[in-house]
Amino acid sequence: MTFDIKCDELRDLVENGGQLIDVRSTNEYSRGALKNAVNIPLETIPHNTDNIDKNKPVMLYCVSGMRASAVKQFLESLGFNYVYNLGGISRLSHC
Repeated sequence: MTFDIKCDELRDLVENGGQLIDVRSTNEYSRGALKNAVNIPLETIPHNTDNIDKNKPVMLYCVSGMRASAVKQFLESLGFNYVYNLGGISRLSHC
């Protein structure tokens, strides 16, 4: 699986209003998350799309990138244009 952006790009996007979303479960999120990440678990995404700004970049992550990939496809099907799959949290912990 190829992931969409690198650490420096991630920092720039977050600093400029990008939305960092952790799609893991609430339990997984409570054990540690990336700074500035909001937890919207995969299964709740369809009910929370109003809380995600279509006009700002959306960066998604989970454990492996699989759930983030599914959410990316879903959001793109709704017309979101700037959606990035960051992959797994362990890959990003140094960002």
